Amino acid sequence: MKIKRILNHNAVVVKDQNEEKILLGAGIGFDKKKNDIVDQSKIEKTFVRKDTADYKQFEEILETLPEDHIQISEQIISHAEKELNIKINERIHVAFSDHLSFAIERLSNGMVIKNPLLNEIKVLYPKEFQIGLWARALIKDKLGIHIPDDEIGNIAMHIHTARNNAGDMTQTLDITTMIRDIIEIIEIQLSINIVEDTISYERLVTHLRFAIQHIKAGESIYELDAEMIDIIKEKFKDAFLCALSIGTFVKKEYGFEFPEKELCYIAMHIQRFYQRSVAR
Repeated sequence: MKIKRILNHNAVVVKDQNEEKILLGAGIGFDKKKNDIVDQSKIEKTFVRKDTADYKQFEEILETLPEDHIQISEQIISHAEKELNIKINERIHVAFSDHLSFAIERLSNGMVIKNPLLNEIKVLYPKEFQIGLWARALIKDKLGIHIPDDEIGNIAMHIHTARNNAGDMTQTLDITTMIRDIIEIIEIQLSINIVEDTISYERLVTHLRFAIQHIKAGESIYELDAEMIDIIKEKFKDAFLCALSIGTFVKKEYGFEFPEKELCYIAMHIQRFYQRSVAR
């Protein structure tokens, strides 16, 4: 394969059997020029031109972002694929590299942006958050920059979104934000404090994500007969009224509707917190 264009010391564009490709590898473009033969032993990743827009954006990123930022980004992506045992959607190479580089620049200038969804992210995407912790150690070792938990949450979101069939970033943010808003409604309406680092909190957040994803997909999850619904409404009256408020809010703000059966299950989760709060 001959080099068509050099993007940086670690990335080149080649023409291979009428296909244009981007090749990544440490030093693959160093001291090279157009039409030089590629040292195939240095090829670490290959990107074939499929989606023209994504391919062009990746070329631009490789040409403009600091090379060490790109290398770190690619190491994190490779680690994520290994830990999750999956092939991550190739679009992550554009979005994540750009995000990570910008985050590193911000942190280098002392600009820390709070992540209001951090607690929910830790519960919803624990594997991805662990990858973020690994990334923090890598960035500290390579650049001497400390990545706070808020930014680890952003890394986890990018990794999760890039998993095949995980939806896009907007959908992931919508679900996570919706869950955060639901938690706030429970706390305000029942005058209780929901402690994040508890099993009950994890169960509630995980249940809400599961329910939202299945309802969005048009799938029925639970079967409750009329008698059971009436029992929940009566036995857990305050919790069910809170669940109704949640349903009204979510429909108004997100255009998303919880069926009555799901509101009953949410009420049962709410009751756990409410009982403990009243007992204190």
